Amino acid sequence: MIEAIRPMQRTPEPTVDAVGDWCGLVHQVRRLSARTFLKLWLPRGLVQIVCAEAPEGVRAGATVRVRGRVVAATLRDATLYWRSLEIAATEVEIVASPAPEGMPFDLTRPELVATPQTRLDHRPASLRHPRIRAAFTIQAALVRAFRAHLDGLGFTEIRSPKLGSEGAEGGADVFDLDYFGRRAVLAQSPQFYKEMCTGVFGRVYEVGPVFRAEPHATRRHLNEYTSLDVELGPIGSFTEVMSLQVGLLAAMMQQLEQDCSHELALLEIELPEVHTIPALRFAEAKKITGGTGHDLAPAEEAALGRWAQSEHGSQWLYVTHYPTAKRPFYAMDTPGEPSVTDSFDLLFRGTEITTGGQRIHDPGELEAKIRSRGMDPAGFAFFLQAHRCGLPPHGGFGLGLERMTALLCGIDNVRDATLFPRDAHRLTP
Repeated sequence: MIEAIRPMQRTPEPTVDAVGDWCGLVHQVRRLSARTFLKLWLPRGLVQIVCAEAPEGVRAGATVRVRGRVVAATLRDATLYWRSLEIAATEVEIVASPAPEGMPFDLTRPELVATPQTRLDHRPASLRHPRIRAAFTIQAALVRAFRAHLDGLGFTEIRSPKLGSEGAEGGADVFDLDYFGRRAVLAQSPQFYKEMCTGVFGRVYEVGPVFRAEPHATRRHLNEYTSLDVELGPIGSFTEVMSLQVGLLAAMMQQLEQDCSHELALLEIELPEVHTIPALRFAEAKKITGGTGHDLAPAEEAALGRWAQSEHGSQWLYVTHYPTAKRPFYAMDTPGEPSVTDSFDLLFRGTEITTGGQRIHDPGELEAKIRSRGMDPAGFAFFLQAHRCGLPPHGGFGLGLERMTALLCGIDNVRDATLFPRDAHRLTP
């Protein structure tokens, strides 16, 4: 017999007086003398189930199918996605059971009590904690809003290769690997490819992993992270790229307010306003911090964050015109100021989350810049070829998803804002 397979339908959300079946993962079991209360994970979040008698083997981690009626309720538990209703179960069936040893820690406490290493060693379990899960629901909404806003502005999403022959930044901090007897590297960035695609689509973006072989052991660095990359042309100035990002960030915050009200309340997050973002040049920033050098140290970024909040009431700050010596070879020098570039960093709550600017579009200028850095233009032949075919004046930026999530959710270490982090010491789980 051949059965017709129909498209999957969305799991219906509980509504008062609805009668039906719901299947999900048990988060918590509380047995009282007359009734048993279950917290059940449905796709959108936790719902409370009340039953007169639950099967003896029901425990956290079990998958159950519940038949019952949805009734009105007033529930105080902030972890519940539906606090104005519960399901009065007439039948609870165990579909699958966890191993006898159960969870490595108690997921029912308001905060997960475990060391950072234990949380990450048991990541499939720790992700089930409501507060931890909420951060990744927010992260998913950020990406959804990123795509939706750029799609609405006529951008095309691209997919660039993650294996290459050279690093995009021209430095040594790349992961080498054997590629059929030849040297290959993991991509530091989709930079070359998104630039080349401005000659095809004009406006492009990508959401994908990037790899940095830097032996950092800080709370803000990873060796693999998700980059939200944007590139567009033609542009008249790198400030157009900054203007685009202001509108993008505003749309992302609006999407969170619309889609993640439960998660924002659970984590007690107050979304930052994004109307305009103040900007100051790198040299001016150095005067404020009193620092030296061609970059901003973390302590200087923090000081600038406090300055932006105090002077402008903003949790965001653009720092522009970084020194040429600090920026990659493809960064365009500021006209009449060859020592600085038409580039920027965006600081959020005193930490850099974005680097961007205008790129060199003239092939002769680009080749000269490559040579000035002591690199061989032959290693960038395909990139130079695209410029010789003609690229519009263009610019863009890359935004670190995990770092932005951590700052937005008040997470101290970026590893806790990463589903399965990769750093110098961790390759599992």
